[in-house]
Amino acid sequence: MSKSILIVEDSPTHRHLISTPLTRQGYRISTATNGEEALEKAAREMPDLIVLDIVLPLQNGFQVCRQLKTAANTKDIKILMLSSKNRDSDRFWGLRQGADEYMTKPFDENELVQMVARLI
Repeated sequence: MSKSILIVEDSPTHRHLISTPLTRQGYRISTATNGEEALEKAAREMPDLIVLDIVLPLQNGFQVCRQLKTAANTKDIKILMLSSKNRDSDRFWGLRQGADEYMTKPFDENELVQMVARLI
């Protein structure tokens, strides 16, 4: 059975850029466009990995990550934060909220695929 990934990204362009190489690798992809939808889908689908943007409508990625990592049913889901926020403090804060890894946009497709394979 193929591994599943939930991509949480409000930009259609970025959703496409993230999902295309991962789909080619055989991952099952679902998407969410805001923080609340991400929490609902994560709890319902229990993906193997969540690729999570930070700047999102309704709840930001830091809030979503913190909630996922403190909930008993979703705390073990791997989270890759993928954001245009590229300061050291952003990376530090993302990892403090429970993210397993942090990448910045723009990203290299191969690096994304390698990072995902390492996480799941």
